[in-house]
Formats: sequence, C-alpha cells, structure tokens
Amino acid sequence: MLILPAIDIRDGKCVRLTQGDFNKEIVYSENPEDKAAEWENAGAEFLHVVDLDGAREGSPTNIFAIKRILERVTIPIEVGGGIRTLDDMENLIDMGVERIILGSVAAEDPDLVREAAEEFGEKIVVGIDARDGVVAVHGWNDFGAMRAEELAMSIGDCGISTIIYTDISRDGTLTGINAEHTAEIAEKSGLDVIASGGVASLDDIRKLKEYEQSGIVGAIIGKALYEGVINLADAIKAAG
Repeated sequence: MLILPAIDIRDGKCVRLTQGDFNKEIVYSENPEDKAAEWENAGAEFLHVVDLDGAREGSPTNIFAIKRILERVTIPIEVGGGIRTLDDMENLIDMGVERIILGSVAAEDPDLVREAAEEFGEKIVVGIDARDGVVAVHGWNDFGAMRAEELAMSIGDCGISTIIYTDISRDGTLTGINAEHTAEIAEKSGLDVIASGGVASLDDIRKLKEYEQSGIVGAIIGKALYEGVINLADAIKAAG
C-alpha cells in the first residue's frame, strides 16, 4: 500500500486546513518545494499536491509552486485543484506531473472525464470528497445530492481505474481514518481507492491495510506528518 505525503498549496505556501475551512489554516512552509524534498528524503515514493486556490477559483493557480516542486524532487507527483479543461491537464502533464486529479468536474461533467481518460489514460484519477457521504465540489464549498458511492460507481464507466476518497469531516482533524466507508466505496465501485482524511496513527495505516483486498491501494497523510504525530518512515513500513 502506497503512502503519499500531502502538500496543500495556498498563496504559494505549504499549508494545512481543518475540514477544508480556509479560515482554519496553518502555514508549515513558505516554500512547498522544501517540504517536498523533505518527504522524498524521508522515503516517500509519491507526493499528493493540491492547489487550494485553484480548487476554489476553478482553474490552476499555483503553477509556479508546482513547477518548483517538480524541479526539486525526482519522485512522481499527482496534482489536483481546479483542473477542469483538457488544456489544463495537458499543460500539467507536459510540466512533468505524473497524475492529474479531477474533482468537481467528475461530478459535473462525466463526458469530460471520459474524454480525459481516453486522451491521457492512467494519468487521470478522480478525487471524490464527501461529508456524511454527500459529494462536495468547488473547493468543498458546495454540496449536491449525489452520494459518494453513486459517483464512484459511475466513474468506472468513464474509463477511470483509481479514485481518491476524502472524508471531509475528518480531514485535518487527526481523528482517525474512515476505513470502513472507504473500503465500502472500493468494493461497490470495483476501483482502486486511495484513502484520505483523518489519518492520525500507525493503527490507521494498519486498519487500511486490512482492507487491501477490497481495493484500498494507498493512503494520503497530511497533518499527522506536519505535526510530527506520525513518522513517515514508520508509516511506509506499516503500509508495506
């Protein structure tokens, strides 16, 4: 199971939010590329990068920060946040981004997701963010009526094989991962799922690993790493 350290970027800085609330922000570094290098040196094999401004504005915003990360590390990165056109996807891939995360557009424009999957193949993954099982879009500011399971099951028809599932109510809270619901989504959709939101201990990693056969293939860790609650090398060992 893959462990992906999270690097959330706002105004060019590496930050963490609590439950996606922009008013509950902690700045961990003025230079996200420094944190990226730190995680690579600690053994990370893949990085999860989110353009928070892009997610809220609807188009990639922190391109220069992403470029600096790509210049600094040798491991692959995935990027999400406001990516809603094929041109945006192509530009990021041309920059060297390994995987593109489609969020709001997956709920609102499945035809575009299908087209992206046809064009870029495995480089496209879908991020499903939900609170109480209801999908959130536009930087977690808007909630519709679609359930996370419903969206996940429809994603496979678009040619997507991997999704990232985030439980918003747990994100940035260090209250523990919702392993059971994540595994349920993996089982119902038949897709590979990367878990996100609330990882607070090595026990969370071990719990997710128990559901590997359900389709959980990775876990994203943010605040627990930045606060020193989890050591990245220990997390990688627990996941291995």
